[in-house]
Amino acid sequence: MAHSYISIYVHCVFSTKYRQKLITPELQTRLWQYIGALARENKMKALAVGGVEDHVHLKLSLPPTLSISKAIQLIKGNSSRWVSKTFSEYRHFKWQEGYGAFSFSLSGIKRTIGYIRNQRQHHSKSIFQTEYISFLQKHDIDYDERYLWG
Repeated sequence: MAHSYISIYVHCVFSTKYRQKLITPELQTRLWQYIGALARENKMKALAVGGVEDHVHLKLSLPPTLSISKAIQLIKGNSSRWVSKTFSEYRHFKWQEGYGAFSFSLSGIKRTIGYIRNQRQHHSKSIFQTEYISFLQKHDIDYDERYLWG
């Protein structure tokens, strides 16, 4: 073939360091927009960005030249630096080291976008730890709970 055509959709989840509830509603709006801009600058498409006080969900479409780990590194590193420099009350803001990245099919896009946009409602019924473990189980990922929460 003369060209490469790739369709990679990933649902990414990562938490604030120690799962501190730092992402206030006021910060959320600006942070979600900033993360979307970071994605665009790095040739990704952020189809949805959302979350609650202690974690974020991203629905990303990745270009063929960018690995998942590099995409997450770019988003986490640049966004935590931006929060720390832009908001004096968050000068020690950091993301937790790890992350989850889960593939999904094109047919699941609308459902996943709805899920990400309704995080506040979802987390009125379920805590982050339960949600994250359900993602791991749904995607048949082996894990040791001793090492999940850092």
